[in-house]
Amino acid sequence: MSSSCNTPFKIFSGTKSRDLALKICDSLGCHLGKMNIEHFSDGEFAASYEESIRGQHIYLVQSTFPNSDNLMELLLMIDAAKRASAYKITAVIPYFGWARQDRKDKPRVSIGAKLIADMLSVAGVDRVITMDLHADQIQGFFDVPVDHLYGSTIFAPYIKSLNLKELVIASPDVGGSKRAGSYSKHLACPMVLCHKTREKANVIGEMRIIGDVEGKDVIIVDDMVDTAGTLCKAADLMVEQGAKSVRAIVSHGMMSGRAVENVMNSALSELIFTDSIPFDTARCPKVKVLSIADMFADTIERVQFHKSISEQYIM
Repeated sequence: MSSSCNTPFKIFSGTKSRDLALKICDSLGCHLGKMNIEHFSDGEFAASYEESIRGQHIYLVQSTFPNSDNLMELLLMIDAAKRASAYKITAVIPYFGWARQDRKDKPRVSIGAKLIADMLSVAGVDRVITMDLHADQIQGFFDVPVDHLYGSTIFAPYIKSLNLKELVIASPDVGGSKRAGSYSKHLACPMVLCHKTREKANVIGEMRIIGDVEGKDVIIVDDMVDTAGTLCKAADLMVEQGAKSVRAIVSHGMMSGRAVENVMNSALSELIFTDSIPFDTARCPKVKVLSIADMFADTIERVQFHKSISEQYIM
């Protein structure tokens, strides 16, 4: 298939997700569509397609990780596609930002995830493909179909390849217990929980481990790593309580602030995440990046040709 020829779909990318989009195209055997993001001196920018998309089903690959320019790029790409008479517009958003704002947990706060979902719908998107949302219920914020993929499709085989004899799966907080439980059940191993309190965003107050980690090879699973404060504190605490080794598997590697320094100074032996957000592994030798390109390429093909997506889930 070649997206520059008469195929039923074309793939385009925003600025920061171009590397992932190219890998997806390689997997599909097609070319990345030509588009231009023009920047002005005041910070404003404009999106334009450099080839015809009339009557085409187009897929726009763009994670909405910080900063907000990535979201604005995606919105402009959707709007430009709609005005260029695209047949259908699917937003491929490996990392869906603002997802931590998924409920009103205190007075006078926004529900950012709902706002972003509304903005995408108003821009003209027909479908969303994403992965490991911070909370499953965010799918309900959209009025268009959402295909929610799971990083476990990539991570579970990697965990098995480690051949750890005393494997234990850990959740860094109570909210992630469902995710950790799925891994624990699939891998037929015990699970432990970390109970934490926060003083404020990105600042942990107290943490304690619920369960036995002595002599165990622990793998912490989570949906994202931001400053890595939680993961590093959990790893250090587990080693103090006798864990043989501690690794962390995380879907989205934001790695902001002092994350690299925190990871390098922690008891973590390895931090594994996907390429949903670009990261230069030379910055942190402990990081290993697994690509989700084949999984997203397979999903795009299944959506395009009306095949079941759930068949690719392993748990």
